Amino acid sequence: MKQYLHLMRFDKPIGIYLLLWPCIWALWLAGEGSPSVSLIFIFLTGVIVMRAAGCVINDIADRHIDGYVERTKERPLAAKKISLKKAFLLLFFLLFFALLLLLSLNALAIQLGILGALFTMVYPYLKRITHLPQVGLGVAFSWSIPMAFAAILNTVPPKAWFLFVSALLWPIIYDTQYAMTDRIDDIKVGVKSTAILFGRFDVMIIAILQMIFFILLLLNGFLFQLKYSYFLSVFVAGLLFIYQLYLIKDRTRENCFKAFLNHQYVGFIIFLGIFLSYAS
Repeated sequence: MKQYLHLMRFDKPIGIYLLLWPCIWALWLAGEGSPSVSLIFIFLTGVIVMRAAGCVINDIADRHIDGYVERTKERPLAAKKISLKKAFLLLFFLLFFALLLLLSLNALAIQLGILGALFTMVYPYLKRITHLPQVGLGVAFSWSIPMAFAAILNTVPPKAWFLFVSALLWPIIYDTQYAMTDRIDDIKVGVKSTAILFGRFDVMIIAILQMIFFILLLLNGFLFQLKYSYFLSVFVAGLLFIYQLYLIKDRTRENCFKAFLNHQYVGFIIFLGIFLSYAS
């Protein structure tokens, strides 16, 4: 059982948090501060299940290269602690469970959910054909936003798509920081990433992306007519971005990973601002 939990990364919940926050932002914004308890439960459970499924798909796709990367060489499939057949059975179970959750939503949300599942399955293979797999991750990790609006409003208004595009930028930032920890190994095995693409300009480009994301967050505050508490939260998130730049300036594996982990607080701070905006 321990190896299956590792395959689904339940021992590393950071991915759940990073997938969860855009979903929660959208639920609160679409529900104007009062999303139903049932929808919160469905989406929260869906986040956990689909993140687990995404990890299994990723390890199936990377089973032949994970063994050559220091950080991933002990993953269950790479270390042959779980058979490929059992990994596929687990994946089928997770996707079936996700489908049951999805069928409790309206038709538009179901259609978007199926499309989101396809994004999840395609993402792990992007690193073989493009240096921009982080863009694919951004789409997959932000797709819960249009789904949440569809589930609550039975439509996805333009401002929801603007929020989606804004949130799409966030995984590009944090996954580039994450990819910086594996850059040397990835170059050896031929895996592509934005960290490799950006090269010696990586820190500068991350700073630019953070600035754009910061501005987009402010614009979302105006679009959704949020109160001062939200804008204060965006300011605090900006301070966390500066701290992350400090961490990655020397490009050490340990500090780049710390910068990546720090994003869980960014997501929480933004949600706190949204929550307080509607509560006040």
